[in-house]
Amino acid sequence: MGEVRAAVTHRRDYLWVILFLIIFVNGFESGGYQASLLSIGETYDLSVTSMGLFAALELLADMLAPLLLGRWADRFGKGKSMLVMLSLQLVISLLLLLTTSREIFLGGMFFLGLTTSAMQFIAIAALADAYPLSQGKRIGYMTSMYALGAVASPLIVSLYLGLGISWRALFALLGAGSLVALVGLLRNDVQPREKAPKSAGGQVGSGRFVLVGVLLLCVVMCIYVGFENGFAFFVDTLFAKVFNSSAGKLALSLYWAVMIPSRVIVGHNAKHAYKILLASVITIPCMAALIAIAPSSALVMALCVPLGLASGAIYPCSLTLALPFAGKKTATATGMITTATGIGGFAFTALTGFLADRLGMQAALLVLAAFFALSLIAVLRIRAYQTASAEQE
Repeated sequence: MGEVRAAVTHRRDYLWVILFLIIFVNGFESGGYQASLLSIGETYDLSVTSMGLFAALELLADMLAPLLLGRWADRFGKGKSMLVMLSLQLVISLLLLLTTSREIFLGGMFFLGLTTSAMQFIAIAALADAYPLSQGKRIGYMTSMYALGAVASPLIVSLYLGLGISWRALFALLGAGSLVALVGLLRNDVQPREKAPKSAGGQVGSGRFVLVGVLLLCVVMCIYVGFENGFAFFVDTLFAKVFNSSAGKLALSLYWAVMIPSRVIVGHNAKHAYKILLASVITIPCMAALIAIAPSSALVMALCVPLGLASGAIYPCSLTLALPFAGKKTATATGMITTATGIGGFAFTALTGFLADRLGMQAALLVLAAFFALSLIAVLRIRAYQTASAEQE
């Protein structure tokens, strides 16, 4: 039969469950920290700019992790690397739960960002290596786990804050998630679960590393994550300070919630990833501009739906398009994209805080949206490298 079938090497395969959990915990950490920043700011008496810098410090670690740990992970092994990072996450979460020092808190958040960023790109690379035939669909589901974690965390943070429980409870939950993932990974190796036939062109590891193609996708991810973090971090402040509304955390959860079906749809339509990515980088700035001029919180809430749908598609589309450019260097490609997300998150979150203090929230959001012109140029250039890469297969 000409049908391509996967050669599954494990009768009971739980590796993908553990990798999905790792990404879920990362999303929970990101969304929970953003939702806790107002409370953290009250504890440490921070201005909006200072809260932006608090958020940006963790994102700086996201940027540095692939640069510092990429080669180490390749040499040491993806499985052992994830075990080390999960152990560090557990220790740091306990430290952040117990400390009352601003300096120790900042240092702990930096190292927590370092470990979560490392786990992100190593887990994605491990998934691509273990499931070369179904990696497109699995990446869609995997990235939806990040969105699911980011959806759940603001709601849970809002719940326990409303019950009078400290924002530090976030780190108890993160520690518990890291412990479960650590135990699960100890019981599962990261060897390939599928074996792609030699004739399966276009699969991960089948071609050469196309640096420019990966770099163009890094530009897209840098600007997208910069916007995502800027919007997610300040949407709560926008509702509280501009609309005098307490619905900011609900809007943030809605924004993340619609990313889940978006990423699942991308996973099932991976062959159309380029067209979906092109549509998304056009839609996001249009929705952001409408939000910036929206006269009511209800309209902003409604606009979070199309904004989240477009935003949700960027990450899985970028990964799906990057892996054929990666050749055998999947960790290198995913590490580069993770570095780009850290750069965007660090630079744009700090920039949005600065602009929000001086120009207002709406103007800051318009500035972020304007950067998508660069994303559009990058996406249009990717098509040429896709064609050249396909001709060399």
